[in-house]
Amino acid sequence: MWVNGQFQYCYLYNADYGQSIGTAWRLATSTHGVAFHDQGVAAPKKTNANYDLWSGSVVVDSANTAGFGAGAIVALVTQMDHPTPEQIADASGPQAQFLWYSTDGGRNFRPYGDTPVLANGGRKDFRDPKLVWDSPHNRWVALLAQGDRIGFWTSPDLKSWTFASEYVNGSYGTLECPDLYQLRADDGTLHWVLGASANGYLTGDPNTYAYWTGSFDGTSFTPDAAVPQWLDRGLDWYGGVTWEDPAAPLDRRYAIGWMNNWSYPYNTPTWAADGFNGTDSITRQVTLRHYPDGYALASRPVPALDQHATRVLDLGSFQVDGKLALPYHGTAYQLEADVSWSALDNLGVQLRVSADGTRHADAGIYRDVSYLNRRETGNPDPSGWREESHAPYDRTKAQAHLRILVDRTTVEYFVDEGRYPHSSEVFADPADDGTNLFTSGGAATFANVKVTEFENLAQRPAELLADFEGSTYGAGWSATGSFAGTAPTVAQPAGSVGRAVLDTFVGGGHAGRAGQGRVRVRDRLESAAAGGASRRAERPSGVDRLGDGAGRCGRARSRPGVAGGRGAGVVRPERAARAVRRAGGGVGGGRGGSRRRISITLDQRIHHLQRHLADTTPPPRASGPPTPPAPAPGRCAGRHPAPRHRAGCAMQGRSGVRDFGPADLLCCSVRGRAGGGRPQGLGHAGDDELSTRPRRCRAHHPYRRAPPRVRRGTLP
Repeated sequence: MWVNGQFQYCYLYNADYGQSIGTAWRLATSTHGVAFHDQGVAAPKKTNANYDLWSGSVVVDSANTAGFGAGAIVALVTQMDHPTPEQIADASGPQAQFLWYSTDGGRNFRPYGDTPVLANGGRKDFRDPKLVWDSPHNRWVALLAQGDRIGFWTSPDLKSWTFASEYVNGSYGTLECPDLYQLRADDGTLHWVLGASANGYLTGDPNTYAYWTGSFDGTSFTPDAAVPQWLDRGLDWYGGVTWEDPAAPLDRRYAIGWMNNWSYPYNTPTWAADGFNGTDSITRQVTLRHYPDGYALASRPVPALDQHATRVLDLGSFQVDGKLALPYHGTAYQLEADVSWSALDNLGVQLRVSADGTRHADAGIYRDVSYLNRRETGNPDPSGWREESHAPYDRTKAQAHLRILVDRTTVEYFVDEGRYPHSSEVFADPADDGTNLFTSGGAATFANVKVTEFENLAQRPAELLADFEGSTYGAGWSATGSFAGTAPTVAQPAGSVGRAVLDTFVGGGHAGRAGQGRVRVRDRLESAAAGGASRRAERPSGVDRLGDGAGRCGRARSRPGVAGGRGAGVVRPERAARAVRRAGGGVGGGRGGSRRRISITLDQRIHHLQRHLADTTPPPRASGPPTPPAPAPGRCAGRHPAPRHRAGCAMQGRSGVRDFGPADLLCCSVRGRAGGGRPQGLGHAGDDELSTRPRRCRAHHPYRRAPPRVRRGTLP
């Protein structure tokens, strides 16, 4: 979802996996689909009688059709309808659809009661809603996964729904995560695409994202053919989601898939070593192309990935007849080559090759198929069956462009324009870093062989500082002066989540503060935040997204004045005063001040965000993503959670309020080494390195109770 100049990506997250079941929605944001920044939990579990949140779909309700306000972010979410404790334990409660909404740009969602807007109706499978705006009919359309069929429902307001039709296809198991969108093909014609994650093993097809081109009249979908095509031909690209490119919504989309498989979801060495299971793919750009046999989707890594290259090695051209070792070693990189031949049986690239040559993954072309083989290295399938993926290849051709993304636990292989990609988990030994070119049955020329390495975009996760939901500020907090004896106020102002807020109006004209080290409330900021003698404070308060130097801890808003004099304050770390002032002045007031009241709605999540604030981020380059600030001399440039710091870190041993300035907003999350430690991959040690994708847990199948999964090191 594109909101306020950035993509917002919600994924399922279980903070206490292993001790408690159930998932919340956690938010990550990105301006280009490559570096994602953790924004913390946006929709908490156990908020209503339906316990946790499963899969769902989010839209911007620009026309206020649902009545939550123009521009509100509205989510249709699968939850169990008033489950019993026994049903919670095994996720067997009736699946139904519930509305959640956000009035603060998607940062915090609250439930629209606990009654479903789409009740179960006796169905076993009724989940994975997808929302689409139907402009010709001025209404919403929802797609629901209903076993071997996809149901279509319509609504004028997202609250009252009417069944419209269903698309039935019983050849591909239980259909999940439906998708519907319109695309303009490269020949200028418009087509509708219906997608779903499906099981094609019984028909000799993949277990990935199936799609059908066809037509949609606002009520029902008519496919061009009953047999689907597949967006990915690999072994591990499931639960795919797509979203439009805001710059060209009819011409291209973006897509991400879950790189794991329900046939072996727990069989990954990363779970025991690093606490995650499965990753997300590189974000792709998807287009519709016209081929001799019809229309089909083509995909390639999102172009913004190139902006994060740190080293490009042009290795030249090679004539290969047999096997040739490349002068390159690595575990996370992109390899490209233009291959041509006259007559041969097999060609390709051996990846993650061991020193003795016995272990490797192979990406290649064999006669009339392209393939990705992981048989000779870390294959997570204990049955040994899912070792190699195949896709059609035109045998009359004698040339191909190969583009291969190798990461620490995955390989994504694109041939030519990307009609048939292969994406699979490959758990190679960390020491296996060789690369070979090979042919059999003839010779081939590998021209323009190029290796690209990318910067480490690891991000520090958002950190809960306080929730202010109890009768006191919380453990570790103290209050002095005017704040002595104060406590959170039970209130639910617009835009907040939870039952209480921290109201900083204390009155009486006395100085004071409340804090717990990193965050303080100080009344003396009235002039900066609330007007006072500031001439520029003659507009409504723009103070927003305050927090631990890099994010928000709530929303500042004005209230009618209360007699009493000075006493307004803000929650902030040391040095955040500049952010407060630049964020937009205050309320009322010319010289002499105003009797207004500022309060910060600290819902249930005050997070340390690594999102760059406008007032602390350098201006973006003319093209490409903004450049994150470099660490100041002597600062820690490694990746490890705050507030702990490794030996050698310049921040180690510091206590009290942190001094967050523009140079160290990303301290402990910028690329490099930490105190002489080993380099960290994107995400965390053992995670993938091509991009900073947020960790995610069971993003599409909460009812299966699989272990947490992440989006590999990232890149929606």
